[in-house]
Amino acid sequence: MAQSQRIALVSGANRGIGLETVRQLAQQGILAIIGSRDPARGEDAARPLQEAGLPVETVALDVADADSIQQAVHTIDERHGRLDILVNNAGVSLDNRSDTVFDLDIDTLERTLVVNLYGPLRLSQSAVPLMRRHDYGRIVNLSSGLGQLSDMGSGLGAYRISKTALNALTRMLAADTQGENILVNSLCPGWVATDMGGPNAKRTVQETAPGIVWAATLPDDGPNGGFFRDRQPIDW
Repeated sequence: MAQSQRIALVSGANRGIGLETVRQLAQQGILAIIGSRDPARGEDAARPLQEAGLPVETVALDVADADSIQQAVHTIDERHGRLDILVNNAGVSLDNRSDTVFDLDIDTLERTLVVNLYGPLRLSQSAVPLMRRHDYGRIVNLSSGLGQLSDMGSGLGAYRISKTALNALTRMLAADTQGENILVNSLCPGWVATDMGGPNAKRTVQETAPGIVWAATLPDDGPNGGFFRDRQPIDW
């Protein structure tokens, strides 16, 4: 690895948006690490990219497990001595789509928050010390328009709450790293044809990933603490 090569970790990246983000980061010469709860699936996803000559690695990472998060970042530190980019991509949607907030099951909310909020928080807490070591960091939190307070509606209560909270985390991380060349932003990928988005979604992962890569590779004077879709700011 070249000393100046950037190192990126993408959580939940053995498929879908995460995997395409890894591909496009690696195409820019960034060493992109697939974080996968199932190491075998991560290795299977990485193999075609590696065979194509792209700089891709894997690490075992379960964002619902605090110990797994610490171990994953420790492994990256041992391998490379740095971590420059964190894409908090892993997420779940566990709601019954027809339920109102009056039907919201607290256990569903708790399980959703563990992945969609606690995971990004813990990963950021573990990753930022490595970023500070080299005075460079980019954190991208994969959010959703369903978390926008400006357009809040009914249904998918646990998912909506988790993404609104993730947006709050983005603002707090940006404030707490102000002036440190660590830029933190939320990204709405839109409605994408993935296992979560379903087959009726109009967007492809190939169309969505460039916006994520843009936020993950911002110049030092790039935006911080913003909410974007396809590189354009959107309302909170």
